[in-house]
Amino acid sequence: MTDNSAEAAPRKAGAKDVFKALGRGRVLITLLLGFGSGLPFLLTGATLSIWLAEGDVALSTIGFISWVGLAYSFKFIWAPVVDRFDVPILGRFGRRRGWMLLSQTLVGAALITMAIVGPEGGLTALGIAALVTAFASATQDIVVDAWRIESAENEEDLALLTSAYQLGYRFAILAGNALILFFATRLGWNAAYAIWGAAMSIAILATLFAKEPLDRSDIAKVTGGAAPWTPRGMFDAVVGPFLNFLKTHKTAALLMLAAISLYRLPDFVMGPMVGPFYIELGLTKDAIGAMRLSFGLAGSIAGIAAGGLCALRFGFGRTLLLGALIGPMSNLGYTLMALAGLSTPMFAGVLFVENFSEGLAGAALVAYMSSLTGIGYTATQYALLSSFYALLGKFLKGFSGVVVESLQQGHELMVAYALFFAGTAAVGIPAVILCWMLDRRNRRLKAMAGVT
Repeated sequence: MTDNSAEAAPRKAGAKDVFKALGRGRVLITLLLGFGSGLPFLLTGATLSIWLAEGDVALSTIGFISWVGLAYSFKFIWAPVVDRFDVPILGRFGRRRGWMLLSQTLVGAALITMAIVGPEGGLTALGIAALVTAFASATQDIVVDAWRIESAENEEDLALLTSAYQLGYRFAILAGNALILFFATRLGWNAAYAIWGAAMSIAILATLFAKEPLDRSDIAKVTGGAAPWTPRGMFDAVVGPFLNFLKTHKTAALLMLAAISLYRLPDFVMGPMVGPFYIELGLTKDAIGAMRLSFGLAGSIAGIAAGGLCALRFGFGRTLLLGALIGPMSNLGYTLMALAGLSTPMFAGVLFVENFSEGLAGAALVAYMSSLTGIGYTATQYALLSSFYALLGKFLKGFSGVVVESLQQGHELMVAYALFFAGTAAVGIPAVILCWMLDRRNRRLKAMAGVT
């Protein structure tokens, strides 16, 4: 779906709307597919860093291992393959469903491999298994996003499916960074990862019940119908999505990409060090999990609800601006925690603010990026946008451990952490400026068009 106006502002569906609509098959399936997309995300990131920190792995090594997440940021490279080719054998389920089944099966198998290997099997082997998990997970994101956008019947339906996807994704994030800690405490990390790998069967089941959104002939009409293995077809598959995006959004395309690329930079950069920070504070896995499932969950629900209300009242642009403003607050909260020491009320407050900001901004950002895509290029264009969203942050976070270790040379460890978290908050300032510019442009174009 393409947005040629200053700013598409359909009615924004919230959590309440999603729960009311769960009786509709597509909404429930979208929620479960969102769960499958979110399930492996932290298992190669923040949660893996806790596992490694407990194994006394150096902070610099933990930071570098987090680079496996770069697979999410380069997914636009192989997205044209997902857009144009069917999966052998599984292609009989349809282009989108075939790719979903392949990627979901690979994610589950790779997570179970991580469980079998573990840090005790060698960091290289574990890193390779984590990289396969991230690669398959990124592929799953490409095709699920395309399925979600193409399945929407109109802008309001897109908002509903996006909110369902985000709710499922957020539930999976909580399962991957909170619930898994209880399993790891009682059963061990290896067993916990194996269970989470088996849980990918939920997404596989949802895919089997899903309906293929577009016929191949519909896609061919939009793209010109050239076979993908011909020179013209290859050009259209690789270059066509970029040309279509630039033609549709013109000079604003660069502003959009810049704002999206910096939007969640503070969270990405600090991510690998949160787990080791918790361990240094003396927090147990049960305590972390309990806080995330209580105050973290409450913050997520409140944030999603607030995001829906803000988008309804102010539109995507101002909601994105608000998210860019409050997002770094949780980073500063971690700075206070590092300086003040372990405090249950402070920990609860920081987790609430962190999850509130993520819930508020996340759905608005996903819906906004979804509205910028065009039929025929959905998978590649959305992969491009979501890659820009994460590329810089995924790269820079690999140096997070090196930064903390460098700061530790002249300061105590907790002071080093405090300075590090404050610095990650400061890198959010450019995103605020760019979101303000984007919102100002949108309001100016709406005023010129006479839209109130």
